[in-house]
Amino acid sequence: MNEDTVDNALQTVDGDGVEYRDLGFGTVVTGQSRERLLNSNGSFNVRRTGLGPLAAINLYHTLLSMRWRTFLLLLLLLYFLSNVLFGSIYASFGPEALVDTSSTPMDNIFIRGFFFSVQTFATIGYGTIHPAGIIPNLIVTIESYYSLLINALITGLVFARFARPTARVVFSDVAVIAPYRDMTGLMFRIVNGRSNQLIELTAVVMFARFVNENGRTVRRFDTLDLERRKVSFFPLAWTVVHPIDKHSPLYGLGADELVGTDAEILILLTAIDETFGQQVHSRSSYKPEQIKIGHKFVSLYNTVEDGAPISIDIRKLSKTEPESSR
Repeated sequence: MNEDTVDNALQTVDGDGVEYRDLGFGTVVTGQSRERLLNSNGSFNVRRTGLGPLAAINLYHTLLSMRWRTFLLLLLLLYFLSNVLFGSIYASFGPEALVDTSSTPMDNIFIRGFFFSVQTFATIGYGTIHPAGIIPNLIVTIESYYSLLINALITGLVFARFARPTARVVFSDVAVIAPYRDMTGLMFRIVNGRSNQLIELTAVVMFARFVNENGRTVRRFDTLDLERRKVSFFPLAWTVVHPIDKHSPLYGLGADELVGTDAEILILLTAIDETFGQQVHSRSSYKPEQIKIGHKFVSLYNTVEDGAPISIDIRKLSKTEPESSR
């Protein structure tokens, strides 16, 4: 995607002939909402209502995209509740339905049913507890079929989660506006948060703010020109720079103007994960309170001895100092 393509994709004209740029949020959102469009973690700050409770849910996508901790807790809950359910069914037929031939039989029929269900669900089969009668054996058959399906689905989900390429690009907590060459520049830093390699990393940075056009307050979007839009390799860190020259929409804007226009810097990163050979994306944004004017980033690079590899200290990714500091 080159710069002209990006600009053409964002450029539209409304019914009054007023040219503006939209990112897909729609004219109502861009003209009325003063909420943040894009959260720092890359999620969109929007809601959709009117769909049925099930229509908006894609269970497979939800299970793939949720955090690992939540996913594992849900699996544990499913495993526990399934065994509670089948254990209760076994217990409902009385102690004669499950025969415990161990040296210390369990007197509590529910506990006996629960642990028998665990052994059946996981195909452990110690043999000390076994069903007696047609109905209990029929329940075992149903649970065996149920556990076969559940285990197959869980195995597929776990594999899909491991196989799905995702990016974990770490953005600096703040952006800065500091002297750049013979002008000023908007800058933020990014680093790969994983040990995998990202190549052909491309950045698209947009500037959103409210402006008055023909007596109407509308949100305007402009694609910011960057010092470089693309890097072929991303082994360390990248300081993304937008030179603020007289053609920049940020030219002459101070902190008060950024706050007054409810400005937002929107960032979209696209790269290729070398391990999977597939494209990955990452998003973030900065609001005026996250933009430091007259500050600069401190150096990330560690002191390098002769023969030692170049290294950076990621703990300094968001560290800044006043521009006057030396």
